[in-house]
Amino acid sequence: MRTIDLDSLEIFRSVVAEGGVIRAADKLHRVQSNITTRIQQLEERLGQKLFHRQGRSLALAPAGHKLLPYAERLLRLADEAESELRSELPLGSFRLGSLESTAGSRLAPLLSRFHRLYPGVVVELATGTTGALLKRVKAFELEAAFVSEPFSAAGLESMAVFDEELVLITARSVATVERPGELADATLIAFAQGCSYRRLLEQWLGKGGVSASRSLEFSSYQAMIACVAAGTGFAIVPVSVLKALRATADVRQHALPEAIRRNRTHLVWQGTPSVALARLVEMLLKP
Repeated sequence: MRTIDLDSLEIFRSVVAEGGVIRAADKLHRVQSNITTRIQQLEERLGQKLFHRQGRSLALAPAGHKLLPYAERLLRLADEAESELRSELPLGSFRLGSLESTAGSRLAPLLSRFHRLYPGVVVELATGTTGALLKRVKAFELEAAFVSEPFSAAGLESMAVFDEELVLITARSVATVERPGELADATLIAFAQGCSYRRLLEQWLGKGGVSASRSLEFSSYQAMIACVAAGTGFAIVPVSVLKALRATADVRQHALPEAIRRNRTHLVWQGTPSVALARLVEMLLKP
């Protein structure tokens, strides 16, 4: 049975990354006709068109979108196999995902230590909501990601790594918030849908018969906290983020019910860990 060779996958990936045959040929130091022939052979092998022509450039066809994450994964595994045989230390790129809060308050010392131990690894960090990160891990766009409860990770490996305390924050002028009803007319300030912390807060509001009438979505805690401090609305944040940003004095903190207040951050991944991921897991297990 014939199989797809790695050289063809490398050519395919380069055409995607460079946006066309000409730049891919320059990058790979091949003639353009060779690149075109290899892509055509790959399409014949798969029985699918991988690209659509758009003027002088190429755009991925649906089959190309399906193939790309597998190509990335297979090429990465090949690099890891060679690196493992040549050295006991991990080498190459390591694509890691993280919540904005975890990246800002937890990862700096961890990644600094990782870099000292494994200088041959280039960590490519991407941030997002729990929902977005899980999708990227499942699509093999990320090797692993730090996500927060609650989440569903069917088919993924998971380990709890950090304990977080969540608090409700408002402007300092708001003395107390004890019940969801007290927030009925206030604006919810949060990350986009897919954020686990937002889901917890909305569930708590819903149990109190409250649905936020207005919401503002931000992509950073700095912006969220500044907006809350200005009196625009309320938000849910980890205490560790307030401390990391030195913002504890800028807002009023209100305790949440125990079921919401205590939260854990997990590291999730799919399949057999890469060499770099295995080393990171070891560091997390033995801090």
